[in-house]
Amino acid sequence: MNSPTGPAGREQGAAGGLGRLLSPRSAVFIGGDPAERAIKMCDRLGYEGEAWPVNPTRERMAGRAVFRSLADLPSPPDAAFVAVDRFQTVRAVRELAELGCGGAVLYASGFAEAGAEGAALQAALTDGHDMPLIGPNCYGLINAVSGAALWPDVHGCRRVRRGPALIAQSGNIALNLTMNRRGVDFSYVASLGNQASTAAEHLLEHFAAAPEVTAVGVHLESIADPPRFARALLACRESRTPVAVLKTGRTAAAELITASHTAALAGPAAAYDGFFDRFGAVRADTLPEMMAALAVLERLGPLPGNRLVSLSCSGGEAALAADSAARYDVTFEPFAEGHARRIKDTLSDLVAITNPLDYHTFIWGDEAALRRCFTAVLDGPADAGMLILDWPDENNDDSAWWPTLNAWADASAATGTPAAVAAGLAENLPVRVREHLTERGLAAAFSIDEALFGLAAAARVGGWFAQDPPPLSLPAGEALSAVSVLDEPEAKQILREAGMSVPEGMTTGGAAGAAEAAARLGFPLVVKQVGAAHKTERGGVELDIADEGQLRRALGRLAGEGGRALVERQITGGAAELLVAARRERPLGITLTLGAGGILAELLADAVTLPAPVTVDEAEEALAGLRVGRLLAGFRGGPAGDARAAAEAAVRLVELVASRPDIAEAEVNPLLVTGDGAWAVDALITRAGR
Repeated sequence: MNSPTGPAGREQGAAGGLGRLLSPRSAVFIGGDPAERAIKMCDRLGYEGEAWPVNPTRERMAGRAVFRSLADLPSPPDAAFVAVDRFQTVRAVRELAELGCGGAVLYASGFAEAGAEGAALQAALTDGHDMPLIGPNCYGLINAVSGAALWPDVHGCRRVRRGPALIAQSGNIALNLTMNRRGVDFSYVASLGNQASTAAEHLLEHFAAAPEVTAVGVHLESIADPPRFARALLACRESRTPVAVLKTGRTAAAELITASHTAALAGPAAAYDGFFDRFGAVRADTLPEMMAALAVLERLGPLPGNRLVSLSCSGGEAALAADSAARYDVTFEPFAEGHARRIKDTLSDLVAITNPLDYHTFIWGDEAALRRCFTAVLDGPADAGMLILDWPDENNDDSAWWPTLNAWADASAATGTPAAVAAGLAENLPVRVREHLTERGLAAAFSIDEALFGLAAAARVGGWFAQDPPPLSLPAGEALSAVSVLDEPEAKQILREAGMSVPEGMTTGGAAGAAEAAARLGFPLVVKQVGAAHKTERGGVELDIADEGQLRRALGRLAGEGGRALVERQITGGAAELLVAARRERPLGITLTLGAGGILAELLADAVTLPAPVTVDEAEEALAGLRVGRLLAGFRGGPAGDARAAAEAAVRLVELVASRPDIAEAEVNPLLVTGDGAWAVDALITRAGR
């Protein structure tokens, strides 16, 4: 449904500026019922600017006199909501641009999402002007700060002074998120539709500089201009505006490359994950995760670290928190001796002082006692605290629950420790409690898992903000076709020329070459069948060949009649086998995948993907964060591997692909890491046309 066009239109939209469109003092509404509903949405939000309906056949709309045409307007409008058919939309956009309008929301469908004729009409929308357009095929914009709603349907926004902004490619997702009951009141909502001129990156740039925007949630199906999106994320970083992204959908790019292990480990999703990590956007896999991140970041802001304390009056809930924490990048560190003693002094001797803490019900309902306990817990090195508190429904007396909530808020204020409240079940945190938490400066994070995701996100954002910004350069990712795979000897020759360490070897047609190979290479040797993908699984490799007779038999079996075999000196003393691959991933450019290699590559799925450019230090740090990194460090007394050499090999592979536009992917699997080097033991290079 939401089909973006090319980047040229987007640059036009960017050139016009978004200020007047997003914060209009006057808006024109062109069309019939949808235009009238949009005016009513403005009235509902208390919009104080001018709202001018335009319709050639109606006398009044939403209680206002109707202008017959755009030429009758008293002045050029700051914004327009255009809700006429697609052909009239093209004419209206042209007339609005000539009037000097500040921008337009285009509600009509039937453009690029509807085939060639629609695509041609969409291209015509941006001809000859730089007026920014939202859409077509979208719901539009809501500014909950000023009350302007260029939006023809229901929504859950209310007037705010500041808050998170929402950018969504899906209009229905945007609409549904405005109706959340999670304490997230959006300052702006933008449904982008087909993105004829204005894309997510343009809005992100604008919101980075808007003081009323406290964070940004982004729902994406694709990114048309990755360098510009990266610049927008860096602008948000500069203004300390956190960004949480939910990327949905998959591309067909992974289907181009099927011979490699990397396709199973590092498809488009992994490439986008690496992109967002590089430039400082929280990655969410679900709508609740994105909303949890926004809720915590809105109330608590970025955290300096991920050390948490958790409190509940139930051992079961404490165990749930401890178990759930294993899924998120947070820690529940044990209380230090002195800290534990201070906490112990506020509780019964029957309470074990652990983190997460079950403080029991001995002090339930005693607000002063609860305040002393909670203050003692939060008065320590933790970066944030989480209280687990399920609230009774409206059919029950909840008076005994309020002392706990108030004591938690008082303790957070007294110690300066950011604090959140979660429930075992998300629905057990009702609206009236959420509103009270908001007034007290606490984060309502709903379920335990959502709270932990949000707190981990806030810690990650705090870490990003404390670091130097990453380099912006992103090599272009272009569409590739006509895939062909080089055989191993050809691939290794290219790697050797790129400066990578490759075992010495030779190709031979059969057993007759055994004597030459033995004399030239020595033993032990490896023999591989040339031309077969996934040779190990197919029995195409023989290792540990120690004499000429064994070599003849291996060559006879693997080369066969008219075939070829590769004979190589066997590398021994390996500490770990890695998968290292550089590939072009449209539209993000070149990515580097590092992970466990050999036959375990896909089984373990222990891998990370980074966008280019990648430094040796970054590659080495990424390896250290993998499980296979423990092998490189010398696991359980085993030999240590040269992680630096492995990182250098990975960077050379990225540089190779960057220098060769004809290479779609270069994979080394395994890269055998020894104590003093890293060897490309097997290699695969995929070449492609354009």
